[in-house]
Amino acid sequence: MSSVQLTHLRHVDLAVPDHDRQLAFYTDVWGLTRTADDTGVSFLAAEGSPEQYVVRLREADEKRLDLLAFGIATPRDADVLAERLAGAGVRLICEPGALPTPGGGYGFRFFDVDGRTVEVSSDVAPRRHRRIEAREPVPVRLSHVVLNAPDIGRTRAWYERHLGFRLTDTMRSPQDGDLMYFLRINSHHHSVAFSRGPHTSLHHISFELRGLDEYLRASGRAVRSGATKLWGPGRHLAGDNAFTYFLDPHGNTLEYTTEMEQVEEDTWHPHVYDASQAQVTDQWGTANPWNELVAKESFNDPDRGCFIAPPL
Repeated sequence: MSSVQLTHLRHVDLAVPDHDRQLAFYTDVWGLTRTADDTGVSFLAAEGSPEQYVVRLREADEKRLDLLAFGIATPRDADVLAERLAGAGVRLICEPGALPTPGGGYGFRFFDVDGRTVEVSSDVAPRRHRRIEAREPVPVRLSHVVLNAPDIGRTRAWYERHLGFRLTDTMRSPQDGDLMYFLRINSHHHSVAFSRGPHTSLHHISFELRGLDEYLRASGRAVRSGATKLWGPGRHLAGDNAFTYFLDPHGNTLEYTTEMEQVEEDTWHPHVYDASQAQVTDQWGTANPWNELVAKESFNDPDRGCFIAPPL
């Protein structure tokens, strides 16, 4: 396990064939703010977050997850982590150095065990952000990302060993065994979770709202826009967070959430939750049932970007 700790989830970068349609959805419907762009590339911020952007959209022939980006405290920590990853046989995409993206900073990229591109960075200039007001239904920040993997035990072990993630909770089926691992790098219940699926892919990206009222107003705006609502509204037991899931124009699942549980590091003991119990997946009992259709959409399309670094 790495003694150099990541600090937080910075952004999730997506490639899509129809950039303009995706951009319109993420800004006009989902409530993100376009802060910078180039030909076929857009950087989208959450109004309440100091991150320069929480989503990057890139036009490409094929849909894929371009990368996940995490913060680290200092350039020295980035150097140490890069050296340790290389020494452990992890394939680096680039050596640590200055980043050309908005806000600059210092970082590097590498492939995880499933072939996803991961970026780690420090010293990124903070964006001028603002307090989200009552009844304002726009995301405060990027909450977490959930990823599908055929062997979640292997993927979990890799992230714990090399990047210092800690297990918070497990979702288990009496018939099928472990279905999901929730992992943290700070006090938030999870920044990443791994869900067992038939292939490597994006499960969902989650965005934090100010509170329950704002979360419901944002969910209502998405419903009224005609966006496909996949699951919710409800409240999970693992993480104790509210949820509503929607599909973006390219079939990626997005979540509005709020009131994520905060973990006391010295006293937390991981739970094992029985996924067959209705109150585990939805404490409120207000969401539509989790069924094969919802599960199929959550599996998403196989990621075509495994072990292929994005061009930028």
